[in-house]
Amino acid sequence: MKKMTGRIFVDTNVLLYANLIDSPFSAVARQRLESYYNGGWELWISRQIVREYLAVLSKLQKPAAVTPTHLQDLRILLSGFSISDEDERSTVALFELLRQIPCGGKQVHDANVVATMQVTGVDTLLTHNVADFTRFNSLIRIAPLLEPQTL
Repeated sequence: MKKMTGRIFVDTNVLLYANLIDSPFSAVARQRLESYYNGGWELWISRQIVREYLAVLSKLQKPAAVTPTHLQDLRILLSGFSISDEDERSTVALFELLRQIPCGGKQVHDANVVATMQVTGVDTLLTHNVADFTRFNSLIRIAPLLEPQTL
């Protein structure tokens, strides 16, 4: 049995990079996910992350469409993650967070990730979009996909 060393929430961009072989960040994203998993960390995502993942992949298709391959790949991917449901508690946490930290537009999606993390009890986020989450530094720890010297 693996010794649990922590829980980490994985942002959509990390999942995409890990699964898009043409991405310049593909290898590092796969390595980071494997490192956390093999190190005994619980990997967490939310239903929002699933939707964002499918939205981006489907935009890459001409015409835009979620394919059976996308769905199969996602099923395989999800087998290694715990999935946090978004329920009334996460909505209440989101509203409270928006009262504390001003956000608007696409930033509301980031705030929802943080609120979902709080309700789930996950305090660390693996992301490539560090700047998007710095406003939440008092609430979460950010694990950057790339080490600072390579940003």
